[in-house]
Amino acid sequence: METVDTIRDIKRQLRLVMNGAASAAMRKGGLAYGLNFGVELPRIKEIAAKYRPDSRLAQALWKEPVRECRILAALLQPAEEFGQDLAEVWVEDVDNMEIAQLTVMNLFSRLPCAPQLVFRWIADEREFVQVCGFLLAARLLSRGVEISPRAADELRDQAEAVGPDASYFLRKAAATALEKLAGEQAGE
Repeated sequence: METVDTIRDIKRQLRLVMNGAASAAMRKGGLAYGLNFGVELPRIKEIAAKYRPDSRLAQALWKEPVRECRILAALLQPAEEFGQDLAEVWVEDVDNMEIAQLTVMNLFSRLPCAPQLVFRWIADEREFVQVCGFLLAARLLSRGVEISPRAADELRDQAEAVGPDASYFLRKAAATALEKLAGEQAGE
């Protein structure tokens, strides 16, 4: 099946299980998407399970301005075929907390280059790139990735530098990273 046909099939499946009330609630809550079918995450994962991981399909899905397509892209992208340059391109497209959390969890945290992305993204001036950096640090720490004392100090300094004027999402991501860092240093 061609990529275009596969995407058409995926969108057909999404339409069959779309939830207008959930979509409206997300929109009201500030999650703006080009198109949002309101499909719950377990159903999105069921749809993803019907396809084998495929880089070309994932790339095409990521380009779609559709919430569920972005989530599926992160689920279907093989980490071993996804380099740092492509991660830098994708992170630029992250524009809300849901996509930040799910893309970090399902893709960015599985990349061999993930530790190198953390501080690069935290130092970026764009809000959701920073959010992804802090969330990535938290995810790696929760997976037991070792961090040097110097890197731990830097992460702590960067997270504590997020001021009260920063967005709620950035403050939340920085706090999550600090929480995971404290847990890691306490030996959890």
